[in-house]
Amino acid sequence: MAHISLTDRIYIAGHTGLVGSAILRGLKSRGYKNLIVRTREELDLSNAKDVQAFFKEQSPEVVFIAAAKVGGIYANNTYRADFLIQNLNIQNNIIWNALTYECKRLVFLGSSCIYPKLAQQPIAESQLLTSNLEYTNRPYAIAKIAGLELVDSIRKQYNKEFFSIMPTNLYGPGDNYHPKNSHVVPALLRKFHEGTVTKQDVVEVWGTGKVLREFLYSDDCASGIIFLAEQLNVQTFFSEMNNNDFSHINLGTGEDITIKELADLCKATTGFQGEIVYNTTYPDGPPRKLLDIGHIKSIGWESRISLDDGLKLSYDDFLSKSKDGNVRA
Repeated sequence: MAHISLTDRIYIAGHTGLVGSAILRGLKSRGYKNLIVRTREELDLSNAKDVQAFFKEQSPEVVFIAAAKVGGIYANNTYRADFLIQNLNIQNNIIWNALTYECKRLVFLGSSCIYPKLAQQPIAESQLLTSNLEYTNRPYAIAKIAGLELVDSIRKQYNKEFFSIMPTNLYGPGDNYHPKNSHVVPALLRKFHEGTVTKQDVVEVWGTGKVLREFLYSDDCASGIIFLAEQLNVQTFFSEMNNNDFSHINLGTGEDITIKELADLCKATTGFQGEIVYNTTYPDGPPRKLLDIGHIKSIGWESRISLDDGLKLSYDDFLSKSKDGNVRA
């Protein structure tokens, strides 16, 4: 029996972003009708009074928190204070008002950067707070850790069906293709696309290309999120873990590749014919980040979209949006 129904009032915070738009598509495809969305212009999630007024008026029964200030290594390391305070404000406002106005189920989305820089691989949920975080994205990671701790504390103190999901690195339709502030997949697709169009001989990739990363297509991610929202008996699941440090569930593919391998795939996807040069003056970040997805697999979910197929779908989306001038950059 599903824990959310097709008639529930469901609020998707961050519905225009990469994950939020995928959740919205997934919910619509499953027949959910009462979907509540607000653009940034309609609702400033960092404004406590505005968020409270929204919850009082709309009374959502289910909340998905996909809203966040996000970016790649460059953005995280450059705008450290912004990433910390803005994410704390956004998530605190939504989570606390969801509790105050009797939301029955809340799903908070974090990031795999919450785990230590040198975490044991693959990274189990229990690795949280066992050693130092990666410096370049530490402010963002601390904000996300605070969010999952608030959600877990509400679950324990108030007996609420609130829980957190930690997705791996994501990519897909509607991604941000900014040349400096985007994540690695959209950044590479854009670089190789522009290299192809302008017939460049060389495309530069930041870092050594040796680090390993895991990548999950956004609609696959949304499938896992909705699956857990529908199927997970929150209190039973976490109590059976019998571990107070276990506060969230990993979501990924269970497979990783080097950035060099990823760059080669993006090069092939875009048809770039030139050479790849690695700029090692830029930081790599952690040497490896592969999530242990044993728990979500044990509940009955696995990813379905391969990286090859996902990159082709993402590039097709980039091309269609660039023709219309709608690329997020």
